[in-house]
Amino acid sequence: MKVTCFLALSLVGLLATTAGAQISSAGGSTNQVDVNSLPTSIQLNGVVRDFRERNASGGHPDFERSGASGFSHGNFQEITKDELGVDKKPVFNSTGRRVNSMARDASNRPILQKPYIASRSGDVARSVASGTSNSLAGEASFNQWYRDVPGINLSKQIPITLKRTQGSNVYIFDDKNDETFCSRNGFFPINNDLFGNSGGSGHANTNYHFTYELNTEFTYQAGAGNRFTFTGDDDVFVFVDGKLVIDIGGTHGATSQTIEMDRLSWLQNGETYDLRFFFAERHRTASNFRIETTLVLRNLEPPQTTALFD
Repeated sequence: MKVTCFLALSLVGLLATTAGAQISSAGGSTNQVDVNSLPTSIQLNGVVRDFRERNASGGHPDFERSGASGFSHGNFQEITKDELGVDKKPVFNSTGRRVNSMARDASNRPILQKPYIASRSGDVARSVASGTSNSLAGEASFNQWYRDVPGINLSKQIPITLKRTQGSNVYIFDDKNDETFCSRNGFFPINNDLFGNSGGSGHANTNYHFTYELNTEFTYQAGAGNRFTFTGDDDVFVFVDGKLVIDIGGTHGATSQTIEMDRLSWLQNGETYDLRFFFAERHRTASNFRIETTLVLRNLEPPQTTALFD
């Protein structure tokens, strides 16, 4: 397994180097940034919270919850309100509206459409099912996802490293070519840890059912093409300056969404803003996790953990 992983890393690195100039051109910022002055990698300190699945003793109702449409039937939006709460955590809004097709930009990238995110020529509107669904149990259960709750979850800090693609200003973390995760066949940061592995057929060595939170900041450069893209499963909510800019809820296969910072008209050139990232892995089939960004993210103080796992 280690040999296979090493070969995959080498191949991905070669391809990334070859594609670096094209990726940078798409970002529209390498002509304004001396890429050689940028750090070669960024380590971000996140917090993992581990949960038991719903059918286990002490299990959480939202983990291994299929919803009315079953697993992998598209993503759900509007689970969270558009603004973070006073404690900088997502605020429950609904049990989710199923998205038939996500909004897309002129480059066919999935995007989120909100009144505070500027629209552009070529944007295509989303299509959503009528009414709400039951992709999670409700407000009480959702409020436990990103908070330490005795008896419900266990937490610890886990870092990830974004690496700059050679010759570009693009930073990438991808579980498929990260030295730690490629041998685990997915984003599984707490195998054999906290509550322990989930078990089940084919998953005895894997710990599913967790959330992951990152608190970061960046300096906005107007017109530099700064963007942030996430690809993965399951739920992901990203907030910039407290406002929701990526919304991929529900249990589903790997799904992408992109936010371009120049669409956020209130951001001021040269000013610093926070980017807060909230992820949940809720279904035992796969855990895909990929961040691609041209932002030079910096750590904010990570969330406090209760060290219940010690």
